[in-house]
Amino acid sequence: MIDEKILRKFGAVEKRLEKGEILFLEGNEAFFYYQILSGVIKMNNYNENGREMIQGLFTKGQSFGEPALLGNFPFPANAEAVEKAHLICLEKSLFFEMQKKCPEISIQLLEVISKRLQFKAMIAKEISGYEAEHRILTLLHYLKKNSKQEKEFCINMTRQTIASLIGLRVETVIRSVNELKQKGSLKIKGRKIYI
Repeated sequence: MIDEKILRKFGAVEKRLEKGEILFLEGNEAFFYYQILSGVIKMNNYNENGREMIQGLFTKGQSFGEPALLGNFPFPANAEAVEKAHLICLEKSLFFEMQKKCPEISIQLLEVISKRLQFKAMIAKEISGYEAEHRILTLLHYLKKNSKQEKEFCINMTRQTIASLIGLRVETVIRSVNELKQKGSLKIKGRKIYI
């Protein structure tokens, strides 16, 4: 998102995480801007029963955790490496200095955060008002649309990840995906879902 050269110019450093390693926990103070050079990071919460709710999945070129940094509040979720990850990190004061000297970066951040808010609003609407099949199809169509792929699109997520994103149990997702396959709403090749 932000040009890596600009981040380095303002003093960004690199950080590597192993699969399953926690970068920060819900409630921690935000000290850095994070952007992914490689790998996948998930932001998640757990309810009192230990059930995971994934707030977002972030991949190469994407940033995460900026609202806490910009709003000066604790992180509302945990950040964990889904696979080995390589990050570039810019300390908070340097991040704000960069924005003052490069105001176009603030506009880029607003666009990114606005798109995430749109996704959150869509998910909240789905969880509060729709059955499992509708939720699944809405998520899959959203992912395909944002991939900008017109042809058949492979959903590169596990059933568990889909469940954690849209507030369902994995068993419900498995059953609903099979029903959607029978209705012709999606395809399954191997264990992958295509839409």
